[in-house]
Amino acid sequence: MEKFTYYNPTKLIFGKGQLEQLKNEVPQYGKKVLLVYGGGSIKRNGLYDEVVKTLNELDTELFELSGVEPNPRLTTVQRGVEICKEQGIDFILAVGGGSVIDCTKAIAAGAKYDGDAWDIVTKKHIPLEALPFGTVLTLAATGSEMNAGSVITNWETNEKYGWGSPATFPKFSILDPVNTFSVPKDHTVYGMVDMMSHVFEQYFHHTTNTPLQDRFCESLLKTVIDTAPKLLEDLENYELRETILYSGTIALNGQLQMGYRGDWASHNIEHAVSAVYDIPHAGGLAIIFPNWMKHNLNENITRFVQLAVNVFDVDPTNKDDQTIALEGIERLREFWSSIGAPSRLKDYDITDEKIDLMADKAMVNGPFGNFKKLEKEDVVAILTASL
Repeated sequence: MEKFTYYNPTKLIFGKGQLEQLKNEVPQYGKKVLLVYGGGSIKRNGLYDEVVKTLNELDTELFELSGVEPNPRLTTVQRGVEICKEQGIDFILAVGGGSVIDCTKAIAAGAKYDGDAWDIVTKKHIPLEALPFGTVLTLAATGSEMNAGSVITNWETNEKYGWGSPATFPKFSILDPVNTFSVPKDHTVYGMVDMMSHVFEQYFHHTTNTPLQDRFCESLLKTVIDTAPKLLEDLENYELRETILYSGTIALNGQLQMGYRGDWASHNIEHAVSAVYDIPHAGGLAIIFPNWMKHNLNENITRFVQLAVNVFDVDPTNKDDQTIALEGIERLREFWSSIGAPSRLKDYDITDEKIDLMADKAMVNGPFGNFKKLEKEDVVAILTASL
């Protein structure tokens, strides 16, 4: 295990009826509030009315930024920054999924910066301060509600990058499983693929003596695998939604990655794909991850064997390591397909036409990946296998 420091200041407020806690949390930060949300689902399910009613009862001066995209765009961030600066916003409340929260993080940091918010995303400027913000989560997926990371797309240049700062942890996040009841089946699937992918990114490393961390990861994966088919048959089951909601948070709040560094290459490749084609992030991960696994099988085959046996219940009797590992990868693919996740880039009408362009975008900062450094030819091979 490597030495580490764990820091996470976000207050997690979890459970049925916890929206009431807005009355205790918001007044700590000021009266001028910017409400950030996406395409309108919170209006259809009534959550918007509940939030606005509560904020009005607090006598806040309320401003709104709606229309945050599934892959949040720089232009939306810039609109939010402009509102914050022009109106002297004290606090931002993100109501939605990971995309809304990611956008809010960039707005919060950009509001305290005199330059373009894209400088923050591209790490030309490292933000040391940000406007305080909180979240009301409506989708179990990214874990953005309890970490400092964010992913923003510049659609004009077809670039999509992850970034983060200690200044961009939410002050609080309210997670009520009831607020995820209205999430449709396809987005529920994407959310579960996303959280599993976050665990895989952390699971593949070369650090020794991580038995507890490995078991944390394996148990979370098995929990999602066991819960997913039941939830997809009963989308308003409180206990199942509760399990998946909590799983998504734990998958990426830093607890799983104490004492080692995960890989994160598959995310980098997917960012390049969706920067060019604007496909759902988790859909891209479902396609890319098994092919990344096959491509890197011999980098540390012990990890793949362990995953196959401990998570996917592969029987290792009379089988060599490669056979066991490949069977585990195939069971992952079968599971994701069984719940309706895509398996090929052609599912999004993506051909080999722009593979070189996507590979170049993935390589913008040079070789990447902590499990195995990928060069451009590796990225091309993974994308080609994904067609």
